Amino acid sequence: MPTKCSAECFDFGTVEGRSVEAAFDGGLVTSDAGALLLKATDSAIGLMGRFAGCFHDERRPELIEHQVATLVGQRVFAIALGYEDLNDHDELRHDPLMAVLAGKLAAKREDCAPVAGKSTLNRLELSKLEPTRYHKISHNPVAIKHLLVDAFIEAHDRAPEQIILDLDATDDPVHGEQEGRFFHGYYDCYCYLPLYVFCGRHLLLAKLRRADIDAAAGTVEEIERLVARIRARWPNVRILLRADSDFARDELMAWCEANDADFVLGLPKNERLLAEIAPELERAAAASARGRPRRYFKSFMWRTRRTWRRKRRVVAKVECSKAEANPRFVVTSLTRRQCKAKHLYEKIYSARGDMENRIKECQLDLFADRTSAATMRANQLRLWFYSMAYVLLCALRRIGLHDTDFANATCGTIRLKLLKIGALVRISVRRIRIAMASACPSAHIWGTAAIRLALAARARASPA
Repeated sequence: MPTKCSAECFDFGTVEGRSVEAAFDGGLVTSDAGALLLKATDSAIGLMGRFAGCFHDERRPELIEHQVATLVGQRVFAIALGYEDLNDHDELRHDPLMAVLAGKLAAKREDCAPVAGKSTLNRLELSKLEPTRYHKISHNPVAIKHLLVDAFIEAHDRAPEQIILDLDATDDPVHGEQEGRFFHGYYDCYCYLPLYVFCGRHLLLAKLRRADIDAAAGTVEEIERLVARIRARWPNVRILLRADSDFARDELMAWCEANDADFVLGLPKNERLLAEIAPELERAAAASARGRPRRYFKSFMWRTRRTWRRKRRVVAKVECSKAEANPRFVVTSLTRRQCKAKHLYEKIYSARGDMENRIKECQLDLFADRTSAATMRANQLRLWFYSMAYVLLCALRRIGLHDTDFANATCGTIRLKLLKIGALVRISVRRIRIAMASACPSAHIWGTAAIRLALAARARASPA
């Protein structure tokens, strides 16, 4: 297609006798108008203010252009919008919608933009546990961890009878000389090995760890902290821990048994376990040979020769797939009376696979594997920023999008359909008008979410 370009206008031929021209002269235009829902969500749950409260600022007040709350909110909102790189903020600081989200339309100084650029945000991410001469802002890791748990608890109107905590470790590949990197044989790359804990869609823990450790290392300490904080608010709630065979460690199971918590953990197969289910393996093989494959389940008491201090209930699932045996084992504290073997494996343990989708949301949609800072402390703080973006989008989905087509949408889909909306921004003395695209296909759902979030924010501001 022939085009003619000039400094002001681009010619793209004609359509039905009309010339098609394009120019960058639209004035204040944003492609992220839907992010107003993020601001409304924050008003409904009060996340950014509390997250900013986890930081301590020792800068001189009269010289501060960008408050900590502005910096924290800007970083989290940008991640939710798909801007994972700090370099993006050198352009975003001039975006009118980002200024609206920050609640600040103009800078105090003429040489500054309303919101911060990459250098200021970089100093925030490199903040230390204690302020220094060149890093006046510090952060409190314990407070940030507690905030994730508090946000989970506040998402419930009343205490549930039971919660299931899903644990998993995953790889976070690194491509430089970051502190703490290690080559992991299973993942076949240099990486970190972060530990995640979810309850349904709610994120309770995102802990960055070196990769030269056991997947279950440090789990007991973290679970002890989580359970203590949850039970401080919900003293009667039943807690079930669920994880794959990487976490079938005697230390974790013994802690659960001593602290009135149940567990369902995968168990790696070995010769002794296979010997326990030899008859079931033969029956499964015979059924498969007849062209009618079926599953068999067996429950029995078992212990390792050296590592377990007592016998525990093991449930085996036996089936043959394509004439090949496919046995699986789980170890649990639930008794036969509490849960039958078939239900335990198929309905309780197998459901843990959904947690992997939550990790994918964090890493693929919200860039939680973007840990390219030099130190583990800075990368852990980055991981918390990504985690807060997930919590914010999860709250948007829970409060604003329930009973809609996006009730079970991923964070990436919510961003694409509801946040990435083009709009013309008009700022006058009395109002800021954001005129969004009339052809937006999700306008009705967007409006429904905006109303629901406004009601939730009003309820939070004036509780009954």
